[in-house]
Amino acid sequence: MFTGLVQDIGEISDVGSGSNGTTCLTIRAPIFAGDITIGESISVSGVCLTVTTHRPKDLEVEVEVMGETLARSSLSDKSVGDKVNLERALLATDRLGGHIVQGHVDTTANVMALRDDPAWRIIEFTLGDDYRKYIVEKGSITLDGVSLTVAAVDKTPGSASFEVALIPTTLNATTLGQLGPDSKVNVEFDVMAKYAESIASA
Repeated sequence: MFTGLVQDIGEISDVGSGSNGTTCLTIRAPIFAGDITIGESISVSGVCLTVTTHRPKDLEVEVEVMGETLARSSLSDKSVGDKVNLERALLATDRLGGHIVQGHVDTTANVMALRDDPAWRIIEFTLGDDYRKYIVEKGSITLDGVSLTVAAVDKTPGSASFEVALIPTTLNATTLGQLGPDSKVNVEFDVMAKYAESIASA
């Protein structure tokens, strides 16, 4: 379990083949990789993965990504040099500064538009219409592992677009500041919304 508060930006230093058809990502993370342990769960741009190798001298960790995860997330598009948001699993004694994030990506969304105001940047995303029901104005959403608040939702019938407002701190401390038109991000909806849907449809 995570909070959606990014602790480090890592850089992919190698992409290779793992065991049983998985993809192995090597991530260099100067801040993050100090005391990570093998077997620990980490969030990589919103995807919960297990550390399989730790090379503290090189400040690198390795994770393996299964085919299902590659199909559902943007990790299939990652290559050497790409940046990823990183977060360690939540401790029971930690403050829940963001919201409850599982690291289970539901889908991806694409950037439709960006516009800068003096104090923040507004980014509009679009995603499949089937997911519109999970997005609520002022509700929580996780984009590339970052806990955010939905600033606006397009309520036009058939539309599935929404906006978030990012302050300079978020733009500088996460990969969201590097997004451009048509960029793809991993999306995890608030788990409470998904449970509510399941109960209502039972």
